Amino acid sequence: MTLRCGRIKYTNDLPIYAAFDAGVIAYPGTLHADVPARLNAMLLQGDLDLSPISAFTWAANWQQLVLLPDLCIGARDEVVSVVLVSPIPPSAIDGGPVYVSEESASGRNLLRVLLERRFGLTPRYFPEPDPLQRARGGDPTLLIGDNAIDAIERFPAEQVYDLGRLWHEWTGQQTVFAVWAARRDAFERDPAAIADCMHALTDSYTWSRAHLADVVALAQNAIARPAGFYEHYYAKLNFMLHAAAQNGLRAYCRELFEIGAIGSIPERFEEVAGAGTR
Repeated sequence: MTLRCGRIKYTNDLPIYAAFDAGVIAYPGTLHADVPARLNAMLLQGDLDLSPISAFTWAANWQQLVLLPDLCIGARDEVVSVVLVSPIPPSAIDGGPVYVSEESASGRNLLRVLLERRFGLTPRYFPEPDPLQRARGGDPTLLIGDNAIDAIERFPAEQVYDLGRLWHEWTGQQTVFAVWAARRDAFERDPAAIADCMHALTDSYTWSRAHLADVVALAQNAIARPAGFYEHYYAKLNFMLHAAAQNGLRAYCRELFEIGAIGSIPERFEEVAGAGTR
C-alpha cells in the first residue's frame, strides 16, 4: 500500500525531509506539500493517509487519528516562526480586534490560550488572508511560518512577541505546534506501511542532524536569508516528541479544553511504536 502523505511547505520542516529532497533516502509514499491548515483538512477528509498536522487539529480529533511517535515541530522556549506583531503589549489588547493567519490552527489557538488564560482578556478575532500587510497597518496580528520570520526582520523587536516564549514564560513548558498523525482507518488497514513511513522520517531526521550544512543549503535555496540564520533557527526548534515535548503538549491540551476549544482531553499518545517491521 502506497500511502498518501503530507508535508509542510515551510522551511521549518526541512530537517525532517531534507534527506528525501537530497535523494539520499527514498520515501515509501507520495508527498504533498501545503500549508498546515490545508494538510489538516486533507487528512481529516481522507485525501491524505498520514501527515504533519497542527497539534490543535490532533487534539480536536484524537479519536479519529493516530498520533505517531518520535517527531514533532516545537520549541523549548522561543520558536521564531509563530509571532504576534503588535504595537501594544499582549496584556493590553483587552477587547480589541486581533487578526490571525488561518494557516495554522495550533498558533491561532495558542494565541487564544495566552490572551484568554494567561492575560484574562477577551479580544475579538478576525481571520486575515494577508497578515503581513495587516501587521504593517499597525493592527495586532498573528503570523506564522516564513511570514513570521519576515516580520522579525521587518518590525521593531519590541513589537514582535514570540508565542513560544510567552507560553514558556507562563507555564515553564515546551511548545508543540505540529505532530505527525495518521488516519485511524489507514493505520488499522496497514500498520506496517504507516510504520515504514515513520521510520523513513526518523531516518531522514537522523541524516539531517549529521548534515546540517546540506539542510541549510536547501533552505537557502528555498528562501534566501542572512548567513547563519537557519543554523540559529533550527537550533531553536525541537523535532523530537520526547517526554518534555509530550508534557508541553499535554499542558496545551488542558488549556485548550479550559477555553472550550476542544471537547475532550486526548487520552492516547504514541500508538505506532513497534508496529510493522524494518
